[in-house]
Amino acid sequence: MPESLIVPARFSGPPGAANGGYMCGVVAGLLEAETAEVSLRSPAPLGRRLAVLRTGDAVAVSDEETLVAEGRPGDLDIDAPAPIPVPEARAAMLAGEGRWFAHHPFPGCVVCGPARAAGDGYRVFPGKVGEGLFAAVWEPDVSLAGEDGTVLPECVWAALDCPTAAPVATFGEGRPIVLARFTARLDGPVATGEEHVLLSWPLGRDGRKRHGACALYDSRGRLLATSRALWIELQP
Repeated sequence: MPESLIVPARFSGPPGAANGGYMCGVVAGLLEAETAEVSLRSPAPLGRRLAVLRTGDAVAVSDEETLVAEGRPGDLDIDAPAPIPVPEARAAMLAGEGRWFAHHPFPGCVVCGPARAAGDGYRVFPGKVGEGLFAAVWEPDVSLAGEDGTVLPECVWAALDCPTAAPVATFGEGRPIVLARFTARLDGPVATGEEHVLLSWPLGRDGRKRHGACALYDSRGRLLATSRALWIELQP
């Protein structure tokens, strides 16, 4: 039987489509690679069976004739900032909530959407903590756990996604941005029911292209995962 996958409706980003980081994490899970790079080619529909095609060490996911995503082993060479305490990250997030609540283009996003209830959504709203640096607190719900009791890798990928937009998005000004390419590496298990810190920072801009990065720490400051994202500003 041909290989396939289905994105559950819970893990939405833009209306009717999968959260980009979650989708990238699902594709990364099909690869045997420490670091994976996934390119999103079109919005991934929710609740539909998507075909998986393997070619060498790469994988492609399609919705009938439409290419949805392509993944391959990748490289991630970024310097993560020093961790900050959970209370400092929480204060930054509370101070930055207004930016996400008032101008969010996709309020139903499972990670950073203000319309999602606690427990269902991640409710991660990064706020500024320094020059170009943003922080948020994430306490993963037990519903995100796999059989071993830790957060499923694709759910960690989702958490690493939206914060990379915080330093490069112009909420309420200009056009929305969408994830185009995402690279991540998971270095340790992420526990449910415990507070974690997400730090994100900009990596540069080039026309409609915007680059950001994110690091995930546990409450003791241990680095658990890192990511790099390419965002594209939508055309009018």
